[in-house]
Amino acid sequence: MNEKSFVMLKPDAVLRRLTGKILTRFEDRGLQILAAKMMVIPRKQAEEHYAEHNTKPFFGDLVDYITSGPVLAMVIEGDECINLIRKMVGATNPKEADLGTIRGDFAIQTGRNIVHASDSPESAEREIALFFKDDEICEYQLPDQEMVYEEP
Repeated sequence: MNEKSFVMLKPDAVLRRLTGKILTRFEDRGLQILAAKMMVIPRKQAEEHYAEHNTKPFFGDLVDYITSGPVLAMVIEGDECINLIRKMVGATNPKEADLGTIRGDFAIQTGRNIVHASDSPESAEREIALFFKDDEICEYQLPDQEMVYEEP
């Protein structure tokens, strides 16, 4: 089942020049990037994005960090891609992330863990709507799609 996920490369990924390496991993896995936007997130938008954490002690630091520099916000599509992307990203704590995952290979601390990825279809829908207008998402067919996915 094709689904869309929201993925954000955080300021540490952008400032460490890891965006190309990480994007390549998604594309190599057969996932399709439908939208990408380099931006510095306004504080109010960051607070809304992380609203589920607003009662936790790390909320302020999290918002301060995610607004401290540029991020690359993306919409990525693929067959059951939300779970696949979460596996590719790895555990939230990089010390627990398997080698070969994005966090396992590039991140060092939980507070600087390189990437955010939606954890459910509901959060993906909410996060995509928070960062992208409908006309910013490009629906298109990849020429090698039949090489990547079996016919249903």
